[in-house]
Amino acid sequence: MAFFRSRTVNLLNLHYGIHAIALSGGASFFAVYLLKAGVSLPGVLVSIALILAGRFVVRPIIVPIAVKTGMRALVIAGTVLTALQYPLLAEVHGLGPALVALCVVAALGDTLYWSSYHAYFAALGNHEHRGSEVGAREAVAAVVGIASPLLTGWALVAFGPLVAFGATSVLLLLAALPLMFTPDVLVAAHAPGAFHAAIPGMRLFLADGWIAAGYYFLWQIALFLSLGESFVAFGGALALAALVGAVAGLFLGRLIDAGHGEKAVLYAIGTLVVTTLLRAFAPGHALLAVIANALGALVVCLYMPTLMTAVYNQAKRSPCTLRFHVATEGAWDVGGATGLLLSAALAVWGVPLSVALLLPLVGAVVLFVELRRYYAQHPRLEEIALPDPLAQNAIVTLGESAGSRSDAAA
Repeated sequence: MAFFRSRTVNLLNLHYGIHAIALSGGASFFAVYLLKAGVSLPGVLVSIALILAGRFVVRPIIVPIAVKTGMRALVIAGTVLTALQYPLLAEVHGLGPALVALCVVAALGDTLYWSSYHAYFAALGNHEHRGSEVGAREAVAAVVGIASPLLTGWALVAFGPLVAFGATSVLLLLAALPLMFTPDVLVAAHAPGAFHAAIPGMRLFLADGWIAAGYYFLWQIALFLSLGESFVAFGGALALAALVGAVAGLFLGRLIDAGHGEKAVLYAIGTLVVTTLLRAFAPGHALLAVIANALGALVVCLYMPTLMTAVYNQAKRSPCTLRFHVATEGAWDVGGATGLLLSAALAVWGVPLSVALLLPLVGAVVLFVELRRYYAQHPRLEEIALPDPLAQNAIVTLGESAGSRSDAAA
């Protein structure tokens, strides 16, 4: 496992591991807590869609800021800002000013964090071990996700939202600490051709955002309702899924790095489709919902390395990794918001949840075609020649370079 020898990647995965405790804890209860706090099902979906729309509007400011500060500062600032949304979440009681403030802060924090984090990981990761690195990252997230949802569900019942979501906020602040020891990545003021280079990644993320609307956000609500709106039962279902995911995290990453990307796509999208169909039958049936949710963890371990290996390697070959991810994340926002708004409309019209839960199948078809095309063109990832890091307008200034040593950026 040569990829574990990279100190930078290990620090990035440590950051992501701490961040994942918060994501699998308080963040996983985001939508269901809004529902429990008096926001209607369509209102919850529209609120999340508004956060994504806000991210899309704010996203153009990321590049000018990064040009002045570098990527690392932006990832740290995004991590800190995302921590501020959880105390606001605890104050939501139906539609009102607290919900509006939450949407604004969440949009700002998520925009700063996810665009810069993905670009940062793409610039610093090792191209030839990309699948294994992403697989290791997701395995870490799965492992820490076993206890976190259980504790969050228990804390919500025993101590209330201020304590439960306050703990999430503290964890996110702690997640910024490993980034203090990672190298910085500078962003050039101009990067001709960056937007054009991002178009393939935008197609992938547009489809992924559409899938997430039903497969992640709407499914969380369907699972919560199927479990009698119990925070403890919901946390238990998430913990079981994390346990399933923890045993499968590294498998597909190695498969991709070994040159079997097309086979990986078949496994990942095939499992996604089967799980989506199962989830469509699950609302109202607690046991089936728990099984479908657990199977979803296996999907993540198969799906994320397959998708993100392609996206990260495209980003690293682009003129600017940050501009690439700003564009692709914007496409994700469009896909996600569109899927959420359509799901909300279906709920208002009285259409059963099962119908909206099938919407991710459309995105799955698009992703299957796009990813098969990508891996057919790049069957052996380690044989792809990358441009010099200096020519990418993204220069590592400290520590290890993107996939090499510090002398590469001297």
